[in-house]
Amino acid sequence: MTSELFSPLPLRSGQVLKNRIAKAAMEENMSGDGQLPDEQLFTLYRRWAAGGTGLLITGNVMVHAEALTGPAGVVLDEGAPLAPFAEWAKAGRSGGGAIWMQINHPGRQVASDMPGVVWGPTDIGVSLGKHSSRFGRPSAMTPQQIEETVARYAVTARRAEQSGFDGVEVHAAHGYLLSQFLSPLINKRTDQWGGSLENRARMLLDIVRTVRAAVSPSFAVAVKLNSADFQRGGFDADDARQVIEMLEPLGVDLVELSGGSYESPAMTGRPADARTQAREAYFLDLARDLVKTSPLPLMLTGGITKRATAEKVLDSGVAAIGMGTALAVTPDLPDRWGRSHEADRQMRPVNWSDKALASAASMAQVRHQMRRLARGSSPRPATHPAIALVSELRRQRAALRSYRAWLSKRQSAAA
Repeated sequence: MTSELFSPLPLRSGQVLKNRIAKAAMEENMSGDGQLPDEQLFTLYRRWAAGGTGLLITGNVMVHAEALTGPAGVVLDEGAPLAPFAEWAKAGRSGGGAIWMQINHPGRQVASDMPGVVWGPTDIGVSLGKHSSRFGRPSAMTPQQIEETVARYAVTARRAEQSGFDGVEVHAAHGYLLSQFLSPLINKRTDQWGGSLENRARMLLDIVRTVRAAVSPSFAVAVKLNSADFQRGGFDADDARQVIEMLEPLGVDLVELSGGSYESPAMTGRPADARTQAREAYFLDLARDLVKTSPLPLMLTGGITKRATAEKVLDSGVAAIGMGTALAVTPDLPDRWGRSHEADRQMRPVNWSDKALASAASMAQVRHQMRRLARGSSPRPATHPAIALVSELRRQRAALRSYRAWLSKRQSAAA
């Protein structure tokens, strides 16, 4: 237990994480009635909290009820009751660690059968070849829509603090809305939100500034940022370096580095540009370069499953390591590491040639494990990815019916 992995991590807000191991965000898609957290999520987070992590970061919570990454997404806006979120925060803190809420807007990464809005910096849609029709065609956001979205992030952050969460993480990675604004391939705007990197980063910076002003100084504010988009001509490591420098004066506690998008799912080890990545710590080489100049502590997420890899990441100067899939399979992995043990099982690999389908199947596998944990069962990582994907699609269809009915009722009440 003398490892740096188990040493406290003090943050500029005054918050101190009990160790350097975080459960990174994974999209649970497990909301209950009314797009709210319920006993499934409470049980899941109690299990993770008991496993020894210093920090739990929730799967993305949506700031806009009409823009969800999936039909079973959790929504926290001005109209949501706080009691379920307070119970979620309590579950996440039950093991003595901190819990942060990841807050997000999908932008153009919205399925074509979803109600609501599909927005982006421009009207450039998601390009996935034969799978492109799975996503809606975006409309370019107006200045008013941008300003209203900035305000929504602040509302969600303020209400997360009121619910008992210890911080928020603004999601600006993985091809979601803020990542879209940062990308020169997608953001072709000619106004104050497009062109130079400073303009493309304007929405992210405005959100962080507004969020920081809406919460108390002791409440943590973090940002999840792509180290690169892994698309040629896209947001790259030098862009990430400059954005980190822009974030430093705004009171950010931590920047989590990841990479990729739906078009280039590097976060699952499958970048579209075919550059080879290590089987563990996918983004470590990029992180090593960024940590040399970063004025903020960095957290690295992507493919970490072994203690030796985690130690290697910390040795590079990174302040914390994030794990997703590994904790879906082995929720007590940090405690095991503390006893010099490793995970005794791994997720079944998905080696399909269709990268988009393989990425979807990989995510379905992870959600399958999370649902088992939420039921109080043990993970079953040997589940065939095709079975997990078919089960996921069935659940999504049922969730979509519920979401449509909920959103229609909400919109009628507001009319």
